[in-house]
Amino acid sequence: MSVLCMGSCNNTGKKAKEAADATANETTAQAAPQPAFDPATLPAEPVFELKTTEGSMTIRLYSETPRHRDNFVKLASERFYDNILFHRVINGFMIQCGDPESRTAAAGQRLGSGGPGYTVPAEFVTGLTHKKGAIAAARTGDAVNPEKVSSGSQFYIVHNPEACRQLDGNYTVFGEVTQGLEVIDKIASVPTGAADRPVRDVRIINILPVL
Repeated sequence: MSVLCMGSCNNTGKKAKEAADATANETTAQAAPQPAFDPATLPAEPVFELKTTEGSMTIRLYSETPRHRDNFVKLASERFYDNILFHRVINGFMIQCGDPESRTAAAGQRLGSGGPGYTVPAEFVTGLTHKKGAIAAARTGDAVNPEKVSSGSQFYIVHNPEACRQLDGNYTVFGEVTQGLEVIDKIASVPTGAADRPVRDVRIINILPVL
């Protein structure tokens, strides 16, 4: 059945819509977390404390890879990484994190496919290599990703540079651990199960700038 609205019906509908919009805006404001910091205040090569359940690392992001730097800063400011797991750990290779689905993952749940819903174009820079403590963006394989675009949020930290040397020029390196290399060793040594996931959760607590 169709209903023909005239005059007062339009006003009522308009008022109802305005009330609904106001409620929605209030709900969104309440749900949105406050930014952890203002990205605009950071230098070209920002330094962060990456605090984990196994200890803290100091990291520096490179100005030579601005797209990856800016994306990481944005996500950190939005608290995207808070409470996320290191979901893939390979001793003698690297430790990986950044899957938002890991935050509430059940024990044994396979992880590694989550992200913010976008990718970042590759930024390969000569001289930025997979040394110990290098921070690089994870990505899908060449068969489905010939342009080698990076994951929007997942990254790994190099444990053994010799094992990771083959990744130079294939995965974007955009930062490095400047203090706390022993924390990488500690995380890399935890027992792992299926899909290289630690059997005991290892989490990022937060990532905040060192000003």
